[in-house]
Parts: sequence; structure tokens; C-alpha cells
Amino acid sequence: MGWTCQHDYKGYCKLLKKECSPGIKGCVLKSSEYIFSTGSYEEDKKAQEEKKEEIDFAALARSN
Repeated sequence: MGWTCQHDYKGYCKLLKKECSPGIKGCVLKSSEYIFSTGSYEEDKKAQEEKKEEIDFAALARSN
């Protein structure tokens, strides 16, 4: 499986203006459904749990 990014230009990230490294802070792929491993199972699991954010739909409806 491969991927493409609209900000990648020959290994250079035009968005962050530095060498492309998928998953770094500020990377648009990081906020997607994909998970980049840190190499530590505990840290990855903690990050995945933090990502599971509950949405209060009632509060959201009241705000509009």
C-alpha cells in the first residue's frame, strides 16, 4: 500500500517547509485515521486512547 500527499514535492514538505517525514508534528497525515508508531507499545496505546474523544452532540446542537 502506498500513499500520496499534496504537500510532498520530491521528499520536501511544502506545508512545513522541511524534509518530508510522515507523522511528524504538523503533518496533515497525523490527524488522519492512520497511526504512526513511536516504537513504544505503551506510548502508542496511550496516544490512541487520547485520540478517542467523545463528542457531546447535545451541546453541539445547542451551540448552533
